[in-house]
Amino acid sequence: MALYALGDLHLSFQADKPMDMFGKVWRNHEKKIEKNCNKILTDEDTLVLVGDHSWGRKLEDCKEDLQFIENLPGKKVLIRGNHDTFWDAKKTKKLNELYAGRLFFLQNNYYPYGDYALVGTKGFCFENIGTKEHADMLVEREAKRLKESFEAARADGYEKFIMFLHYPPTSLWEKKSRFTLMAEVYEAEQVIYAHCHGKERFNDSLKGNVNGVKYSLVSGDYLDFKPQLILR
Repeated sequence: MALYALGDLHLSFQADKPMDMFGKVWRNHEKKIEKNCNKILTDEDTLVLVGDHSWGRKLEDCKEDLQFIENLPGKKVLIRGNHDTFWDAKKTKKLNELYAGRLFFLQNNYYPYGDYALVGTKGFCFENIGTKEHADMLVEREAKRLKESFEAARADGYEKFIMFLHYPPTSLWEKKSRFTLMAEVYEAEQVIYAHCHGKERFNDSLKGNVNGVKYSLVSGDYLDFKPQLILR
């Protein structure tokens, strides 16, 4: 049994949104995902998909994308990404009921993994777009959702945490944030995030060990669509 993570699948089986315009690493990326997952994962493993699963705007527009994910080996846990408009945070319970036993949608809840609780939320960071005030408001909203995830796990007796965000844990030029501080307060062992595409973005946020927490970027193009081992 092992835990893996991969972000930014950006599937578009029902949408006209080819990704190869963003570079050759994206050429036939769906086949890469399928090949790598089948090679690396077993049905006993757990794969956390760290946001931006589908270009489908509504649930009916991304059913084939979710079916593709469902068909990958192992248990699948999904985090909301900024492009996952099919997933209203307030309707997470309905998604979990609809896909019970097939996919788990992680939002304002947690996923048990051995002695660990997998916690997470979409997150947010300032990327020099819009105003800092608006970004701060969204960071605060997401921090509250993340705290709810931690507290739900803690209420059930969990003391070991691995934390997932879609956005990087810090805004540009930051060394700490509401999310990094929360990871330290709850003593999360790892923080896993995605969202950063292209070589010019791969160093936007923290990587490696910082204040006792291990930070990892798992964007699809960063990993060439090979799931990264998080815990064995």
